[in-house]
Formats: sequence, C-alpha cells, structure tokens
Amino acid sequence: MKHMTLKLAAAAALVLGAAQAHSQEVTLKFHHIWNPQAMASVNVIGPWCEKVAKESNNRLKCQILPAMSGGGTPAQLVDRVKDGVDDVIISLPGYTAGRFPSTEVFELPFMCNSAEVGAQAAWVYMNKHSTKEFPGTKLLATWVHDEGYVHTNGKQVKTLADFKGLKMRAPTRQTNKLLASLGATPVGMPLPAIPDAVSKGTIDGFLLPWEVMPSLKLHEMVKFH
Repeated sequence: MKHMTLKLAAAAALVLGAAQAHSQEVTLKFHHIWNPQAMASVNVIGPWCEKVAKESNNRLKCQILPAMSGGGTPAQLVDRVKDGVDDVIISLPGYTAGRFPSTEVFELPFMCNSAEVGAQAAWVYMNKHSTKEFPGTKLLATWVHDEGYVHTNGKQVKTLADFKGLKMRAPTRQTNKLLASLGATPVGMPLPAIPDAVSKGTIDGFLLPWEVMPSLKLHEMVKFH
C-alpha cells in the first residue's frame, strides 16, 4: 500500500513582517510534533534555523519547541501560529480532517511516485489553490514523506483481507476511510501517541514511512512490517 501524507510549515505573517526591522532582534518560537532525534528535527528544522540566524546576522533566532513541548495539541498548531502563540509551526493538515479540503488530494493512495515528486507537486498546487485555506499565515514549505508501510503486532498483513478486525492508526481521513473499507477499525491519534498505544494494545498496528520509525523506536515495538 503506497500512501503519502502532506506536511506543511507555516509562519505568522505579522511576526515575519516585524522581523524586517534592521535594529530589532527577534526570537521565533518554532513549534512542531517531532522529538529532537527525528530526521526532520536533525536534518531540516535545525539547519533551517541555523541558516536563518546566519543570513540575518543573528537578528533572527529560533526557540525550537519539539514534541509539542510548547503546549496544546498537534491539531491546534495552525491556529496557534495564526493567533501568534507560535511563530513557525510544522503540522499535518490531516490532523484537522475536512478543514483544509484542497490538500486532501495528496492523502490519496498512489498519487505520487516519490516523496521528491510529491513535494514539488504539493508546493506548486498549494500555492495556486490552497493559500485561502490558511488566512493570517504564510506557507513556508510543503512536502510529503516517502511511501507509508503497514506495521503490525500479533497479526501479519499479507493480503487485504488480513486487515479485517485490526485496530489501525492512520494519520488522515482518507486513509481512515480506506482502512474502514477493508474491515479494519481506524483509530485517530497524533504521531507522538503511537508508542504508548502500541504498548497498551490500544492499536494493533499503524501506517508510517520508515523514516519516522527510529526516532520513536517503533521498529522495536512491532513484529511485522
């Protein structure tokens, strides 16, 4: 099953506008869902903040708030940046199903051949069709992760029929609909909640790309991939 999830980075437009004052030093609260060891934290967020500081002669600096450590829930991130609670956020539109309908095309299976192609398409498409869905913010980046895979504990999924009866976590409304049509019970939850749900048996498995697994040690918690 090839499935990709759209992610977005947004910033409060007013904060970025204020940051243009030459004599003003600004600390940007960068709030996101991943822990500090995640690939995105190490290879994207950290380097981006370093580049912002360097190119602004240290007038712009980031206060990075990983793993929702700034408070609230992942579903609230877009509103937090819109309301000025955070200055920059990274979130998944799928956390608020139905709120950003134009983005859901990238949640459909088999839409993209690779994360690179999907990211390029998402950027062009969203700048043309989706900016009105994010008033009061400025989209800085959009991308999709690599294809997601089925990971389960206790029962291996070899055919579509094997989904029947399984409690499966998925990140988006479209994936939940797909799982339900196959007889599984979709369980909605943000990424950081998955390890606890697996350990307690709240879910039998989940759909995720391999790039996300190591930072949460999920590959050690389930048997079948």
